[in-house]
Amino acid sequence: MADSTLKIGTAEVPKENRLGLKAADYQGGKSTLCAGCGHDAISNQIVRAFYEMNVKPERVAKFSGIGCSSKTPAYFLGRSHGFNAVHGRMPAIATGAILANKNLLGIGVSGDGDTASIGLGQFMHMVRRNLPIIYIIENNGVYGLTKGQFSATADEGSKLKTGVLNDLPPMDLCALAVELGCSYVARGFAGDPKQMINILKGAIAHNGTAVIDVISPCVTFNNHDGSTKSYTYAKEHDELLHQIGFVPSYEQIEVDYEAGTIKEVTMHDGSRIVLKKLEEDYDPSDAVNALQRLHRANSAAQMLTGLVYLQPQKKSFIDLLGVVDEPLHTLPLERVRPPKEALDAIMQQLM
Repeated sequence: MADSTLKIGTAEVPKENRLGLKAADYQGGKSTLCAGCGHDAISNQIVRAFYEMNVKPERVAKFSGIGCSSKTPAYFLGRSHGFNAVHGRMPAIATGAILANKNLLGIGVSGDGDTASIGLGQFMHMVRRNLPIIYIIENNGVYGLTKGQFSATADEGSKLKTGVLNDLPPMDLCALAVELGCSYVARGFAGDPKQMINILKGAIAHNGTAVIDVISPCVTFNNHDGSTKSYTYAKEHDELLHQIGFVPSYEQIEVDYEAGTIKEVTMHDGSRIVLKKLEEDYDPSDAVNALQRLHRANSAAQMLTGLVYLQPQKKSFIDLLGVVDEPLHTLPLERVRPPKEALDAIMQQLM
């Protein structure tokens, strides 16, 4: 291995990124989760994605609620800001923080219970507002912190270690996000780091809500025969929507070639890719098609992974509000508090 590289997982990456930071600068504390927990794999993927995307850790704000998943922000980006909210209320806390300082890059980590049950209303309103945040759902189908009861995302007919069968239909959080107009929707598997890292890179570059539903097996309560959120089940039933790649936008590369033909393109790092333009392919900008593919996969007991839906032109909540250029938390009192004359004029209009 060259002196200028180090090994993260099975990949060799530069020892320092464009900011002169090492991968260790993006790590957090030692995990206290169960050995083999899918959540730890996601933390490692977050570390690598933010490192390779050259994100300054001090610019990141981490948010979480309650549950095993909400412990994980302590295990990545230790130099970043962090706020652990109450159960299900993380979206409201994140909204306030990002509105106060729009220069922050927000990342929220939640669980299927924290999002799909007590926090469902908060999640839905955050999505419809298109708040600029990466929202990761570490989805294992159970309440791992309270002894493994079924969550709202558990598949009908799935079985607990105790033998109890789930007789309720599952909630598909990707389908819900698409239905609400989320501008970036993806599903990944904690055991597929290559796909997950590229999904995360795309989310970092996206200006708006990026919902990433990650199937993350609970090795203690939901990794057995009969579970539809186990490592074995996920690998046997994964339906790869498409291969995900991500190229940082340093300088724009444009190509123009006919459908059905092949084009070789030189990338920013000197590498070359060969493009083949197909007549028909999956279109992540088509909401109706996205919902149909999700429903077809669910009916066939398949786990659809990849970039499900993308709407990059949709305005973020910050843009819709017309927020001033300076972060709100930096404004002096005389700029945020209306003078007496303005308040008197408002009161006069209400009389």
